[in-house]
Amino acid sequence: MRFMTVLLMSTALSAGLPGCGAIYHSPSVETVASDGSKVRILPVTAENVMLANRSAYHPKTLPAIFSQGAGAGSGLRGTGPTPDPALTARVRPSELEVRIPPAANPGPYRIGVGDVVLLATPRAGSTVEELSGLLAAQNSRQGYTVQDDGKIAIPDVGRVQIAGMTLEEAEDELFQQLVAAQIEPTFSLEIAEFNSRRVSVGGAVASPTVEPITLTPLYLDEALTAAGGVTVADQDYTSVRLYRDGTIYQIPLTQIYARNGLRRIQLVDGDSVFVDTEYELTLAQAYFAEQIQLAQLNQSARSAALSELSTEVTLRRDALDEARDNYLAKVDLDAVERDYVYLAGEVGKQSRFTLPYGRTATLADALYSSANGVPTATADVREIYVLRGSSDPREFAAVTAWHLDARNAANLMLATRFELRPDDVIFIAEQPVTRWNRVIQQITPSLITSVTAAAY
Repeated sequence: MRFMTVLLMSTALSAGLPGCGAIYHSPSVETVASDGSKVRILPVTAENVMLANRSAYHPKTLPAIFSQGAGAGSGLRGTGPTPDPALTARVRPSELEVRIPPAANPGPYRIGVGDVVLLATPRAGSTVEELSGLLAAQNSRQGYTVQDDGKIAIPDVGRVQIAGMTLEEAEDELFQQLVAAQIEPTFSLEIAEFNSRRVSVGGAVASPTVEPITLTPLYLDEALTAAGGVTVADQDYTSVRLYRDGTIYQIPLTQIYARNGLRRIQLVDGDSVFVDTEYELTLAQAYFAEQIQLAQLNQSARSAALSELSTEVTLRRDALDEARDNYLAKVDLDAVERDYVYLAGEVGKQSRFTLPYGRTATLADALYSSANGVPTATADVREIYVLRGSSDPREFAAVTAWHLDARNAANLMLATRFELRPDDVIFIAEQPVTRWNRVIQQITPSLITSVTAAAY
C-alpha cells in the first residue's frame, strides 16, 4: 500500500511539473517588453553611474517656513530732548582744587547693542582673479546692527549672539555658526559704527557732542578736541569736571595743558565731561543730573523695547510653528506633492521610497532604509535593476535597466553613488531556489489531495 502511495505521488508530481509555468510566474527583466518596446540593459559601472547621474533633477525643497526665524524687533524708542541745565550765581575762588580720577583700564573693546558690524564674505571668482589678488575686491559686504537682545540676524544662519564679545571672540562665534549651517566659513568682521559706548562732552566747548569709544582708547584731550575745543577767554577759573560712577572729578584747565599726564586721562563708557567756567558745581551738577536722567530714560525705553521684542518674537514663533505643523499634517495625509521611487521584487517590503528634500538620494539609500532592505535568503543579488523611463515624449515606451551585480560586495560602493530620479523602479529578482520553493508550495496541496484520493 505504501509503495502504491509513493508511486501515485511521483506520477502526480511528474504530471504537474510540465504545467508549473501556468501555476507560478515570477517577474524578470527582459530585453523586449510585452508591448514590443525595447529595454536597454546596461551594467552599473563607474562610467555608467556618471552617465545615469547626468539626467537633470532638482530635488524638492522645504517651504520657507522651515528656514525662517522669528525675526528681530525694532530699536529703542526716542526719549526726546534733554532739559536745559540750571544757572546759579557765580563765585570765584582764589585757587581751584585738583581731583584726578583713578586710572581706567577697560580692556579691549567689546561689541554692544547698537553697534553696526560689517561682515565681508568672498564671492565666487575665477582662479585668475585669485592669483592676481583681485579676490578682495570681489567681497560681498553686509552690515548688521546688534539688536536689543545682543544678537545679529544673518540670512541662512539665524540669530547670533555677539554682544559683550571682543572682535576676536565674535569672529570665533561666527565661524562656529557658519560651520554649523554648512556655509563656507571664509569671512572678515569689522565694526563699521560704534554706537554702544559713548562719552558726552558739554559746557564751554564749541560743539557739545557725544563721542563714541572705538577700538582705540579715547583720552581727555581728544574728547575736548572733538567737541571743538574750550571756548573761554579766561582760563584761570576754568575747570574740566569728569563725572564717573557717581563721583565728580575736577581738573583745572591750566593744569591740563601744563601737565602732559593729565591730558592723557583715558575715558570709559558712561563718562561725562563738562567744561565749567565757574567755581560752583551747580552748572556741572545740572549737566550731570540730566545725563543721569537721560540714562534712566534710555534704560526704561530699552526695557519696554525688550518686552515688546519678546512678545513680537513669541507671536512670530507661534505662527511659524503652526504653519510648520499644518505642513507636516498635510505630508502625513499625503496631500503634498513629493517625488517617489518604487521598490518591487525581492525586497523587504514592496513599497515606494520618498525622495528627500533638498538633496538627491542614492540606490543604497533606498535599498538599505529601515523599511526596505535586501533579504539575501530569497533575493538574487546578481539581479538588481534600476528601471528608468525616458523623459523624451518621442521615446515614451523606452526603458533603460541599470543592472547591478552585487555578488562582489565591492560593487555595492557603486550603489552609494548611483543617484535616483523620480519614478525609478528598483527591482530585485528572486533566487532560482526561491522560485522552485514557491512552485512546490503551490502544487503541494493539490498533490496531497490527488494522492490521497487515489490511495483510497
